[in-house]
Amino acid sequence: MTRVLVVDDQALIRSAVRDLLDAADGIEVVGEAVDGEEAVALAASLRPDVVVCDIRMPRMDGIEATRLICDDPALAETRVLVLTTFEEDDYVVAALRAGASGFIGKGAEPDEIVQAVLAVDEGGALLSPAATRAMIERYVRRTEPAAPRDAPALAVLTEREREVLQHVARGRSNDEIAAALFISPHTAKTHVKNTMLKLGAHDRAQLVIAAYESGLLVPGQ
Repeated sequence: MTRVLVVDDQALIRSAVRDLLDAADGIEVVGEAVDGEEAVALAASLRPDVVVCDIRMPRMDGIEATRLICDDPALAETRVLVLTTFEEDDYVVAALRAGASGFIGKGAEPDEIVQAVLAVDEGGALLSPAATRAMIERYVRRTEPAAPRDAPALAVLTEREREVLQHVARGRSNDEIAAALFISPHTAKTHVKNTMLKLGAHDRAQLVIAAYESGLLVPGQ
């Protein structure tokens, strides 16, 4: 059973998400929060598997709440799924940097939201990889130029790990990476795990950001 904490300052949205998830097989909503401060407090006491969190909220926004939840060693197994309108690129990238495992639009179909929660809990591939990549590319184009390919952040990676990072950033699964590099899925999974450890990435979402911000990938590639 996936235990979920729903966080949104708008009562209507919070109630709709709660009812949707509670009605789904394998999911139980264990709490609700109206802002980031309450979300952090409830996450610490309830230890949910997934926190479904809005970004823009009073007192403490979803970005800071995500950072505090993901930085808490006691919540190492808790994942954050960001609710977004898909027009808030800067906010979403900041939330992914803070440790969010993925994002889903508030206008998504009910089944998509349910599957997103379950995917995050299972530690699966990055949610909506095409949308994620498009969003990050828009963000990168508006901000500072990417660092050179041999940026210090990548110095800890082997050449194979850099190749794997490129594939992860393009939204490919472990099986797809294995096929592209002519290695086994288990080996691909091991490379992804080692790359996360070396870069201090919480999950695949942060690997996507690392690939673009280091210059390993540039918009349009």
